[in-house]
Amino acid sequence: MSKDDQNKRQEWHISTRITQLGRNPFDHFGFINTPTYRGSTVLFPNVEKLETLGQNYTYGTKGTPTTRALEQAWTELSGAHDTVLVPSGLAAIDLALITATRAGAHILVTDSVYQPTRSFCDTILKKFGVIVEYYDPLIGKNISSLIRPDTTAILVESPGSQSMEIQDVPAISSVAQAHDICVILDNTWATPLFYPPHQRGADIAIEAGTKYLSGHSDILIGLISANERWSKRLRSTFNSFAIGASPDDASLALRGLRTMALRLRAQERAGLEIARWFNEQSEVAQVLHPALPDHPGHHLWQRDYLGSSGVFSVIFKPVEKKSLDAFINSLQLFGIGFSWGGYESLVLPFDCQSYRTATHWKTIGPAVRFSIGLEDSNDLIKDLRKGLNYLSL
Repeated sequence: MSKDDQNKRQEWHISTRITQLGRNPFDHFGFINTPTYRGSTVLFPNVEKLETLGQNYTYGTKGTPTTRALEQAWTELSGAHDTVLVPSGLAAIDLALITATRAGAHILVTDSVYQPTRSFCDTILKKFGVIVEYYDPLIGKNISSLIRPDTTAILVESPGSQSMEIQDVPAISSVAQAHDICVILDNTWATPLFYPPHQRGADIAIEAGTKYLSGHSDILIGLISANERWSKRLRSTFNSFAIGASPDDASLALRGLRTMALRLRAQERAGLEIARWFNEQSEVAQVLHPALPDHPGHHLWQRDYLGSSGVFSVIFKPVEKKSLDAFINSLQLFGIGFSWGGYESLVLPFDCQSYRTATHWKTIGPAVRFSIGLEDSNDLIKDLRKGLNYLSL
Protein backbone atom coordinates (compact mmCIF):
# COMPACT_ATOMS: atom_id res chain seq x y z
CA MET A 1 0.00 0.00 0.00
CA SER A 2 1.68 3.18 -1.19
CA LYS A 3 1.40 6.67 0.27
CA ASP A 4 -0.10 7.78 -3.04
CA ASP A 5 -2.87 5.20 -2.66
CA GLN A 6 -3.58 6.38 0.89
CA ASN A 7 -3.65 10.03 -0.14
CA LYS A 8 -6.00 9.24 -3.00
CA ARG A 9 -8.36 7.39 -0.69
CA GLN A 10 -8.45 10.36 1.70
CA GLU A 11 -10.34 12.26 -0.97
CA TRP A 12 -13.13 9.67 -1.03
CA HIS A 13 -16.20 9.56 1.17
CA ILE A 14 -15.89 7.15 4.09
CA SER A 15 -18.49 4.75 2.65
CA THR A 16 -16.31 4.47 -0.47
CA ARG A 17 -13.05 4.10 1.43
CA ILE A 18 -14.16 1.16 3.51
CA THR A 19 -14.99 -0.82 0.37
CA GLN A 20 -11.33 -0.51 -0.64
CA LEU A 21 -9.30 -0.64 2.58
CA GLY A 22 -7.25 -3.72 3.37
CA ARG A 23 -7.57 -5.45 0.03
CA ASN A 24 -5.60 -5.83 -3.17
CA PRO A 25 -7.32 -8.37 -5.43
CA PHE A 26 -4.32 -8.76 -7.72
CA ASP A 27 -2.18 -10.01 -4.86
CA HIS A 28 -4.61 -12.96 -4.78
CA PHE A 29 -5.13 -13.83 -8.44
CA GLY A 30 -7.86 -11.21 -8.87
CA PHE A 31 -10.24 -12.53 -6.23
CA ILE A 32 -12.08 -9.57 -4.71
CA ASN A 33 -11.90 -10.58 -1.04
CA THR A 34 -8.66 -11.43 0.76
CA PRO A 35 -8.56 -15.22 1.21
CA THR A 36 -8.58 -16.74 4.68
CA TYR A 37 -5.01 -17.85 5.38
CA ARG A 38 -4.85 -20.31 8.27
CA GLY A 39 -1.61 -21.64 9.62
CA SER A 40 1.00 -21.85 12.33
CA THR A 41 4.15 -22.86 10.44
CA VAL A 42 5.52 -20.54 7.78
CA LEU A 43 8.35 -21.87 5.60
CA PHE A 44 11.54 -19.99 4.74
CA PRO A 45 13.24 -20.56 1.38
CA ASN A 46 16.73 -20.70 2.91
CA VAL A 47 18.72 -20.36 6.15
CA GLU A 48 19.57 -16.71 5.51
CA LYS A 49 15.87 -15.78 5.40
CA LEU A 50 15.28 -17.81 8.55
CA GLU A 51 18.11 -16.20 10.51
CA THR A 52 17.22 -12.64 9.46
CA LEU A 53 13.45 -13.18 9.54
CA GLY A 54 13.68 -11.59 6.13
CA GLN A 55 10.12 -12.07 4.92
CA ASN A 56 6.68 -10.64 5.67
CA TYR A 57 5.36 -13.63 7.62
CA THR A 58 7.38 -15.79 9.99
CA TYR A 59 4.93 -17.65 12.27
CA GLY A 60 1.19 -17.82 12.72
CA THR A 61 1.14 -15.89 16.00
CA LYS A 62 2.67 -12.88 14.22
CA GLY A 63 -0.18 -12.74 11.73
CA THR A 64 -1.22 -13.93 8.30
CA PRO A 65 -2.15 -12.07 5.09
CA THR A 66 -5.77 -12.15 6.30
CA THR A 67 -5.12 -10.57 9.68
CA ARG A 68 -2.64 -8.13 8.13
CA ALA A 69 -5.32 -6.97 5.69
CA LEU A 70 -7.65 -6.06 8.56
CA GLU A 71 -4.83 -4.42 10.53
CA GLN A 72 -3.92 -2.23 7.56
CA ALA A 73 -7.54 -1.34 6.88
CA TRP A 74 -8.23 -0.36 10.48
CA THR A 75 -4.97 1.57 10.80
CA GLU A 76 -5.92 3.78 7.87
CA LEU A 77 -9.56 4.08 8.92
CA SER A 78 -8.72 5.15 12.49
CA GLY A 79 -5.85 7.45 11.54
CA ALA A 80 -3.31 5.34 13.42
CA HIS A 81 0.27 4.19 12.80
CA ASP A 82 -0.37 0.49 13.47
CA THR A 83 -3.09 -1.90 14.64
CA VAL A 84 -3.04 -5.31 16.27
CA LEU A 85 -5.89 -7.81 16.46
CA VAL A 86 -6.83 -9.83 19.53
CA PRO A 87 -9.62 -12.33 20.29
CA SER A 88 -12.08 -9.91 21.98
CA GLY A 89 -12.75 -6.32 22.96
CA LEU A 90 -11.83 -7.06 26.58
CA ALA A 91 -8.53 -8.61 25.47
CA ALA A 92 -7.88 -5.39 23.54
CA ILE A 93 -8.45 -3.25 26.64
CA ASP A 94 -6.29 -5.51 28.79
CA LEU A 95 -3.40 -5.56 26.32
CA ALA A 96 -3.53 -1.78 25.90
CA LEU A 97 -3.40 -1.25 29.67
CA ILE A 98 -0.47 -3.64 30.04
CA THR A 99 1.34 -1.81 27.24
CA ALA A 100 0.91 1.58 28.89
CA THR A 101 1.73 0.83 32.53
CA ARG A 102 4.19 -1.00 34.73
CA ALA A 103 4.39 -2.54 38.19
CA GLY A 104 3.97 0.05 40.92
CA ALA A 105 2.67 2.74 38.57
CA HIS A 106 -0.54 4.73 38.90
CA ILE A 107 -3.32 4.78 36.29
CA LEU A 108 -6.58 6.72 36.05
CA VAL A 109 -9.71 4.91 34.88
CA THR A 110 -13.11 6.47 34.22
CA ASP A 111 -15.75 5.42 36.74
CA SER A 112 -18.14 4.73 33.84
CA VAL A 113 -15.87 2.07 32.41
CA TYR A 114 -17.10 -1.26 31.03
CA GLN A 115 -17.46 -3.47 34.11
CA PRO A 116 -15.17 -6.32 32.93
CA THR A 117 -12.44 -3.70 32.43
CA ARG A 118 -12.91 -2.67 36.06
CA SER A 119 -12.59 -6.30 37.09
CA PHE A 120 -9.27 -6.62 35.22
CA CYS A 121 -7.99 -3.43 36.88
CA ASP A 122 -9.11 -4.51 40.35
CA THR A 123 -7.66 -8.01 40.12
CA ILE A 124 -4.83 -8.57 37.62
CA LEU A 125 -3.36 -5.06 37.57
CA LYS A 126 -3.56 -4.64 41.34
CA LYS A 127 -2.00 -8.07 41.76
CA PHE A 128 1.10 -6.66 40.05
CA GLY A 129 1.14 -3.52 42.15
CA VAL A 130 -0.52 -1.09 39.74
CA ILE A 131 -2.43 1.60 41.63
CA VAL A 132 -5.83 2.05 39.96
CA GLU A 133 -7.75 5.24 40.69
CA TYR A 134 -11.24 5.79 39.31
CA TYR A 135 -12.33 9.29 38.34
CA ASP A 136 -15.52 11.15 37.49
CA PRO A 137 -16.08 10.78 33.71
CA LEU A 138 -17.17 14.45 33.55
CA ILE A 139 -13.89 15.71 35.01
CA GLY A 140 -12.46 17.07 31.72
CA LYS A 141 -9.35 19.23 32.07
CA ASN A 142 -9.61 19.04 35.86
CA ILE A 143 -8.10 15.57 35.62
CA SER A 144 -4.84 17.46 36.10
CA SER A 145 -5.59 17.45 39.85
CA LEU A 146 -5.32 13.64 39.90
CA ILE A 147 -2.02 13.34 38.04
CA ARG A 148 0.85 11.89 40.08
CA PRO A 149 4.55 11.64 39.21
CA ASP A 150 4.08 7.91 38.55
CA THR A 151 0.86 8.16 36.48
CA THR A 152 1.41 6.28 33.21
CA ALA A 153 -2.05 5.96 31.63
CA ILE A 154 -5.55 7.43 31.55
CA LEU A 155 -8.35 5.20 30.34
CA VAL A 156 -11.38 6.94 28.86
CA GLU A 157 -14.60 5.40 27.57
CA SER A 158 -16.90 7.78 25.76
CA PRO A 159 -19.76 7.50 26.05
CA GLY A 160 -19.98 5.16 29.03
CA SER A 161 -21.35 1.89 27.71
CA GLN A 162 -24.32 1.94 30.12
CA SER A 163 -24.62 5.37 31.74
CA MET A 164 -23.71 7.20 28.50
CA GLU A 165 -21.55 10.05 29.86
CA ILE A 166 -19.63 11.89 27.12
CA GLN A 167 -16.04 12.61 28.12
CA ASP A 168 -14.02 15.61 26.98
CA VAL A 169 -11.29 13.51 25.42
CA PRO A 170 -9.38 16.41 23.79
CA ALA A 171 -9.16 18.22 27.15
CA ILE A 172 -8.02 15.09 28.97
CA SER A 173 -5.50 14.34 26.21
CA SER A 174 -4.08 17.85 26.40
CA VAL A 175 -3.37 17.38 30.11
CA ALA A 176 -1.95 13.89 29.52
CA GLN A 177 0.42 15.06 26.79
CA ALA A 178 1.84 17.72 29.09
CA HIS A 179 2.74 14.96 31.56
CA ASP A 180 3.84 12.32 29.01
CA ILE A 181 0.90 10.05 29.93
CA CYS A 182 -0.71 7.58 27.54
CA VAL A 183 -4.41 8.14 26.78
CA ILE A 184 -6.31 4.93 26.02
CA LEU A 185 -9.78 5.35 24.53
CA ASP A 186 -12.46 2.68 24.34
CA ASN A 187 -14.13 3.87 21.12
CA THR A 188 -16.52 0.97 20.57
CA TRP A 189 -19.76 3.00 20.75
CA ALA A 190 -18.84 5.43 17.98
CA THR A 191 -16.22 3.53 15.93
CA PRO A 192 -13.69 5.58 13.91
CA LEU A 193 -16.50 6.45 11.47
CA PHE A 194 -18.22 8.66 14.03
CA TYR A 195 -15.24 9.54 16.25
CA PRO A 196 -11.70 9.63 14.79
CA PRO A 197 -9.84 8.63 17.96
CA HIS A 198 -6.29 9.70 17.20
CA GLN A 199 -7.37 13.05 15.79
CA ARG A 200 -9.11 13.69 19.12
CA GLY A 201 -5.98 12.94 21.14
CA ALA A 202 -6.01 9.21 21.93
CA ASP A 203 -2.59 7.53 21.89
CA ILE A 204 -4.14 4.06 21.85
CA ALA A 205 -7.72 3.32 20.76
CA ILE A 206 -9.76 0.21 21.46
CA GLU A 207 -12.54 -1.24 19.37
CA ALA A 208 -14.62 -4.30 20.18
CA GLY A 209 -15.00 -5.40 16.57
CA THR A 210 -17.39 -8.00 17.94
CA LYS A 211 -20.02 -5.26 17.72
CA TYR A 212 -20.42 -2.80 14.84
CA LEU A 213 -17.52 -4.03 12.73
CA SER A 214 -18.85 -7.57 12.75
CA GLY A 215 -22.49 -6.51 12.55
CA HIS A 216 -23.78 -10.06 12.78
CA SER A 217 -23.11 -11.13 16.39
CA ASP A 218 -21.19 -14.21 15.28
CA ILE A 219 -17.52 -13.40 15.98
CA LEU A 220 -15.33 -12.16 18.84
CA ILE A 221 -12.53 -9.79 17.88
CA GLY A 222 -10.75 -6.77 19.33
CA LEU A 223 -8.69 -4.10 17.57
CA ILE A 224 -6.03 -1.89 19.17
CA SER A 225 -4.72 1.02 17.11
CA ALA A 226 -1.84 3.22 18.20
CA ASN A 227 -0.17 6.43 17.09
CA GLU A 228 3.48 6.48 16.05
CA ARG A 229 4.70 7.15 19.58
CA TRP A 230 3.04 4.05 21.01
CA SER A 231 2.87 1.63 18.08
CA LYS A 232 6.23 -0.10 18.64
CA ARG A 233 5.50 -0.72 22.32
CA LEU A 234 2.04 -2.02 21.45
CA ARG A 235 3.39 -4.39 18.78
CA SER A 236 6.10 -5.64 21.18
CA THR A 237 3.55 -6.38 23.90
CA PHE A 238 1.30 -8.10 21.38
CA ASN A 239 4.14 -10.31 20.14
CA SER A 240 5.07 -11.28 23.70
CA PHE A 241 1.54 -12.43 24.52
CA ALA A 242 0.87 -14.11 21.14
CA ILE A 243 -2.89 -13.69 21.48
CA GLY A 244 -3.81 -12.83 17.92
CA ALA A 245 -7.33 -13.07 16.52
CA SER A 246 -8.14 -16.03 14.32
CA PRO A 247 -7.87 -15.59 10.54
CA ASP A 248 -11.47 -16.81 10.21
CA ASP A 249 -12.75 -14.05 12.49
CA ALA A 250 -10.56 -11.49 10.72
CA SER A 251 -12.04 -12.58 7.40
CA LEU A 252 -15.59 -12.13 8.70
CA ALA A 253 -14.62 -8.75 10.18
CA LEU A 254 -13.27 -7.65 6.80
CA ARG A 255 -16.60 -8.64 5.27
CA GLY A 256 -18.41 -6.62 7.95
CA LEU A 257 -16.19 -3.61 7.25
CA ARG A 258 -17.55 -3.30 3.72
CA THR A 259 -21.08 -2.55 4.96
CA MET A 260 -20.32 -0.91 8.32
CA ALA A 261 -20.97 2.67 7.17
CA LEU A 262 -24.39 1.75 5.78
CA ARG A 263 -25.35 -0.22 8.88
CA LEU A 264 -24.17 2.46 11.28
CA ARG A 265 -26.15 5.18 9.52
CA ALA A 266 -29.27 3.01 9.46
CA GLN A 267 -28.90 2.18 13.16
CA GLU A 268 -28.19 5.82 13.96
CA ARG A 269 -31.45 6.91 12.30
CA ALA A 270 -33.52 4.19 13.94
CA GLY A 271 -31.85 4.71 17.32
CA LEU A 272 -32.65 8.41 17.30
CA GLU A 273 -36.23 7.80 16.21
CA ILE A 274 -36.83 5.33 19.02
CA ALA A 275 -34.99 7.45 21.60
CA ARG A 276 -37.23 10.41 20.71
CA TRP A 277 -40.28 8.17 20.94
CA PHE A 278 -39.22 7.05 24.43
CA ASN A 279 -38.87 10.71 25.43
CA GLU A 280 -42.59 11.17 24.80
CA GLN A 281 -43.76 8.21 26.88
CA SER A 282 -45.30 8.84 30.29
CA GLU A 283 -43.53 5.81 31.77
CA VAL A 284 -40.08 7.29 31.03
CA ALA A 285 -38.15 9.60 33.35
CA GLN A 286 -35.07 10.20 31.17
CA VAL A 287 -33.51 9.04 27.90
CA LEU A 288 -29.69 8.91 27.90
CA HIS A 289 -28.75 9.43 24.26
CA PRO A 290 -25.84 11.82 23.52
CA ALA A 291 -27.43 13.11 20.29
CA LEU A 292 -30.54 14.35 22.10
CA PRO A 293 -30.38 18.05 23.08
CA ASP A 294 -31.30 17.35 26.71
CA HIS A 295 -28.41 14.93 27.25
CA PRO A 296 -25.88 16.46 29.71
CA GLY A 297 -22.99 15.86 27.30
CA HIS A 298 -24.78 16.90 24.12
CA HIS A 299 -22.53 19.93 23.56
CA LEU A 300 -19.44 17.71 23.58
CA TRP A 301 -21.14 15.24 21.25
CA GLN A 302 -21.96 18.08 18.84
CA ARG A 303 -18.38 19.37 18.97
CA ASP A 304 -16.46 16.10 18.62
CA TYR A 305 -18.66 13.41 17.05
CA LEU A 306 -19.63 12.80 13.43
CA GLY A 307 -22.70 10.72 14.30
CA SER A 308 -24.29 8.50 16.92
CA SER A 309 -24.71 4.76 17.11
CA GLY A 310 -27.85 2.80 17.95
CA VAL A 311 -27.04 2.27 21.65
CA PHE A 312 -28.71 4.35 24.37
CA SER A 313 -30.22 3.92 27.82
CA VAL A 314 -33.65 4.69 29.29
CA ILE A 315 -34.44 5.53 32.90
CA PHE A 316 -38.01 4.53 33.69
CA LYS A 317 -40.15 6.02 36.41
CA PRO A 318 -40.39 3.95 39.62
CA VAL A 319 -41.89 0.54 38.97
CA GLU A 320 -41.75 -2.85 40.65
CA LYS A 321 -39.12 -5.27 39.40
CA LYS A 322 -41.72 -7.83 38.38
CA SER A 323 -43.35 -5.27 36.09
CA LEU A 324 -40.03 -4.28 34.50
CA ASP A 325 -39.18 -7.94 33.99
CA ALA A 326 -42.59 -8.52 32.41
CA PHE A 327 -41.98 -5.57 30.04
CA ILE A 328 -38.61 -6.93 28.94
CA ASN A 329 -39.79 -10.53 28.69
CA SER A 330 -42.76 -9.48 26.54
CA LEU A 331 -40.61 -7.96 23.78
CA GLN A 332 -40.58 -10.07 20.63
CA LEU A 333 -38.04 -8.12 18.59
CA PHE A 334 -35.50 -7.41 21.34
CA GLY A 335 -33.20 -10.17 22.49
CA ILE A 336 -31.93 -10.06 26.07
CA GLY A 337 -28.14 -9.99 25.92
CA PHE A 338 -24.89 -8.22 26.83
CA SER A 339 -23.56 -7.09 23.46
CA TRP A 340 -24.64 -4.60 20.83
CA GLY A 341 -23.99 -3.59 17.23
CA GLY A 342 -25.53 -6.59 15.47
CA TYR A 343 -28.47 -6.65 13.07
CA GLU A 344 -30.82 -7.69 15.88
CA SER A 345 -32.07 -5.32 18.57
CA LEU A 346 -31.12 -6.06 22.18
CA VAL A 347 -32.29 -4.99 25.63
CA LEU A 348 -30.41 -5.16 28.94
CA PRO A 349 -31.47 -3.98 32.41
CA PHE A 350 -28.55 -2.61 34.43
CA ASP A 351 -27.63 -0.87 37.67
CA CYS A 352 -24.25 0.88 38.01
CA GLN A 353 -24.71 1.63 41.70
CA SER A 354 -23.11 -1.56 42.97
CA TYR A 355 -19.69 -0.94 41.45
CA ARG A 356 -19.22 2.83 41.06
CA THR A 357 -16.64 4.22 43.45
CA ALA A 358 -15.71 7.73 42.27
CA THR A 359 -19.24 8.85 41.48
CA HIS A 360 -22.70 8.13 42.80
CA TRP A 361 -25.11 6.52 40.34
CA LYS A 362 -28.66 7.04 41.49
CA THR A 363 -31.76 7.17 39.31
CA ILE A 364 -35.43 7.74 39.97
CA GLY A 365 -36.28 4.30 38.61
CA PRO A 366 -34.80 1.25 36.81
CA ALA A 367 -32.32 1.65 33.95
CA VAL A 368 -32.44 -0.31 30.69
CA ARG A 369 -29.99 -0.21 27.78
CA PHE A 370 -31.25 -0.65 24.22
CA SER A 371 -29.24 -1.54 21.14
CA ILE A 372 -31.22 -0.85 17.99
CA GLY A 373 -30.61 -3.25 15.13
CA LEU A 374 -31.70 -3.27 11.50
CA GLU A 375 -35.37 -4.10 11.97
CA ASP A 376 -37.98 -1.61 10.79
CA SER A 377 -38.24 1.09 13.45
CA ASN A 378 -42.05 1.11 13.23
CA ASP A 379 -42.13 -2.57 14.12
CA LEU A 380 -39.76 -1.97 17.04
CA ILE A 381 -41.91 0.88 18.36
CA LYS A 382 -45.05 -1.26 18.13
CA ASP A 383 -43.28 -3.98 20.09
CA LEU A 384 -42.15 -1.49 22.74
CA ARG A 385 -45.58 0.16 22.97
CA LYS A 386 -47.21 -3.18 23.74
CA GLY A 387 -44.51 -3.94 26.30
CA LEU A 388 -45.04 -0.68 28.16
CA ASN A 389 -48.49 -1.92 29.17
CA TYR A 390 -46.74 -4.31 31.57
CA LEU A 391 -45.20 -1.43 33.51
CA SER A 392 -48.60 -0.62 34.97
CA LEU A 393 -49.06 -4.10 36.44
